Amino acid sequence: MVNRLHGEYKQPGGKLVVVDLVLTDGRMRQVQLSGDFFLAPDEALGWLTSALEGQPADLAPEHLAATLATAAAGAELLGVSPAGIATAVRRAIDTGAHDG
Repeated sequence: MVNRLHGEYKQPGGKLVVVDLVLTDGRMRQVQLSGDFFLAPDEALGWLTSALEGQPADLAPEHLAATLATAAAGAELLGVSPAGIATAVRRAIDTGAHDG
């Protein structure tokens, strides 16, 4: 059975970001980002999820945010930031780490 991990973060003054993922061998897999934020161009969602795919689960939030900022360099993020997405990722992993 695959244990999907779920994390959410409401960006202060912004929007909700939701992250669902699976940890396999200590790495993020099957990463899905959603929420009520906006990205332009539409392809930016793929850029962000691809940047997270395969990353180590123990990556510090500031390193996650830097990776996401690089991936989103050509995009406009409205209502969310790379740091906000990183927070949702950490919440998913940190909460899931305590599940049986």
